[in-house]
Amino acid sequence: MKEKKGSILENGAVQSIITSLLCIAVGLLIGYIVLLIINPAGANEAIVTILKNYFTYPSVPAQMKYLGATLVKTAPLLMCALSIQFCYKAGLFNIGAAGQYVVGAGACLYAALALKLPWIVCILFAMIAGALFGAIVGFLKAYLNVNEVISGIMLNWIGLYSVNMLLSSVKETSSPYTFTLDSTNKSALLPTLGMEKMFSNNKYVTIAIPLAIIIAIIIQVILSKTVLGYELKATGYNKDGAKYSGMREKKNIILTLIIGGILAGTGAAFLYLTGYEQWAVTQSSVPGMGFNGIAATFLGGLNPIGTIFSSYFIQHITSGGSYLDKEVYPSQISDLISSIIIYLCGFVLFFKMYMNRILARKAENKEKKGGEN
Repeated sequence: MKEKKGSILENGAVQSIITSLLCIAVGLLIGYIVLLIINPAGANEAIVTILKNYFTYPSVPAQMKYLGATLVKTAPLLMCALSIQFCYKAGLFNIGAAGQYVVGAGACLYAALALKLPWIVCILFAMIAGALFGAIVGFLKAYLNVNEVISGIMLNWIGLYSVNMLLSSVKETSSPYTFTLDSTNKSALLPTLGMEKMFSNNKYVTIAIPLAIIIAIIIQVILSKTVLGYELKATGYNKDGAKYSGMREKKNIILTLIIGGILAGTGAAFLYLTGYEQWAVTQSSVPGMGFNGIAATFLGGLNPIGTIFSSYFIQHITSGGSYLDKEVYPSQISDLISSIIIYLCGFVLFFKMYMNRILARKAENKEKKGGEN
């Protein structure tokens, strides 16, 4: 039995789960300390509220309705996380996923509101827009050796202001928000396939949720079971080595960022084509969805399946922060906790190394005792 326990702890997947849980625990602890500093009297209730999220409602129908709302925003977050993760596996840090998400939102909304196209074509518009922004970053990286972080950040802002200008032609007269899909083009709304009945008739619960999960599984298969996945990872590990072995490393870099852009752009379509949110053409900051994807992907242990659960967790505490008493605590406290978790995820390898050292020492001590006996 003892040997069995040791073998389980030495498993990489188990270590990833343990370290992720450790990051969550420490992140929540630091968040709780911040709540104590702001207002000690209500800190206990505040941290519980963040964790409870929709469970703060007394009735089951209300809980199911707002669980649906959390899942609606989990789908695009998962897509952004997969975008960052796919590129990271190839040795690229796609911080431009935020901008790819923005142009995906602009493209699908323009297709829906101005061109009156059906939802499936609107998604294709979002995919193409995201792919284009990813291709620009990939080209600059592959042929001009421009760091993808720098070009990605620049394109985030170019994308934001371009989309603001584009969608100004389809906004409401008396507000900065775009027209609603319900009143303008119902064919652009993602189908629900009856799923809304499970969530107290929450009409925003659509096929985006199962589609995002299916895409995560496909990404897992591509990365672990296909030649393409092997080549992309090989290029990430050693670009020169990949080139020497006959792989087209420049093409792989561009292709990786195109796929990353497609995933992020699709994520935007998965949110805005539900009708859950409208785009404000006056917004001056890039939506946080792309950046929250960083937390989700690292917390998920850089594994597409793990990222499904970590995306839900990040969205759960983010939504939970909206239930705090705004007169006492800022709702951004949940974003602070997410940020701390991101920071701690940088120490995942350190935690794993430390865990392996402890396991190695224990094994060594057992061998010594066995030798003495």
